[in-house]
Amino acid sequence: MKFYLAPLEGITGYIYRNAFHTYYGQVDKYFSPFITTNSDLAFKNKDIKDIHPDNNKGMVLIPQLLTNNASSFISASEKIKQYGYNEINLNLGCPSGTVVSKNKGSGFLALKEELDRFLEEIFEKSVTEISIKTRIGKEQPEEFYDLIQIYNKYPLKELIIHPRIQKDFYKNKPNLTVFADALKTSKNPVCYNGDIFTLKDFKDFNQRFPEVDTLMLGRGLLAYPGLIAAIKENKQPDKEVFRQFHDRVYEDYRKVLAPDRNVLFKMKELWIYMSTVFTDYEKYLKKIKKSEQLDSYEETVEKLFREQEIVIE
Repeated sequence: MKFYLAPLEGITGYIYRNAFHTYYGQVDKYFSPFITTNSDLAFKNKDIKDIHPDNNKGMVLIPQLLTNNASSFISASEKIKQYGYNEINLNLGCPSGTVVSKNKGSGFLALKEELDRFLEEIFEKSVTEISIKTRIGKEQPEEFYDLIQIYNKYPLKELIIHPRIQKDFYKNKPNLTVFADALKTSKNPVCYNGDIFTLKDFKDFNQRFPEVDTLMLGRGLLAYPGLIAAIKENKQPDKEVFRQFHDRVYEDYRKVLAPDRNVLFKMKELWIYMSTVFTDYEKYLKKIKKSEQLDSYEETVEKLFREQEIVIE
């Protein structure tokens, strides 16, 4: 079984990835949060920094692009290729309203003819291999039966399927019926993404889809980065390693972010996920969210690790 770390904007950048790779590893591919190009086709400095090889040593990173413009995709691909990357992932899954309103991410899925023409052009002029991360539609799950026929026309490195529609965001359950049909229909390798939070979730999924050998984990790994070890080795949660991982992320953010409130913003985002694997975490999370100074934040985190335990079902 291969495991990927899903890209989450603002969270799984190079600082998080390096800490994860140091303390947990076992990820076969990391995917960068999506990169968009400016009107002059230039990358933002933060995007260059995030994918620069010097900031991603020892790991396999796949840069992800968010665009509905073929020329922009091709130009960005050529620049990314210069950094030594041989695969680029196309984001057709982002459900954000600001993204969808521009017919990008999962919003592009509603424009099937335009999407087909876009894919035809980027594959004709591709300089790297191309994988796709997709939802199953914008409005209705049935849209995917047309989409898979489009995807089947092109030699994808991989088709990563999050079986929700755009309107679901992260609510409701992944549509495993449509995913099962996708497995039967796809001419390209398929990776599953969606709602694997616990060892039980993995076992239930694996029992239903034993033929699937690649999983992309997102929110489940953010909640507990040791989830892959729990799946592969039945390894019990190690609170001390989790603390060391947290401290590495925290200290690395402190080195590159100012003022302190920016560090707190980043850590508060992480704790929305990480807190959920601790017993009786609610009051600690509330205090973390209210923290306005690093001292009060550190005190609350210290108490959480000292007073509560990690539970992974």
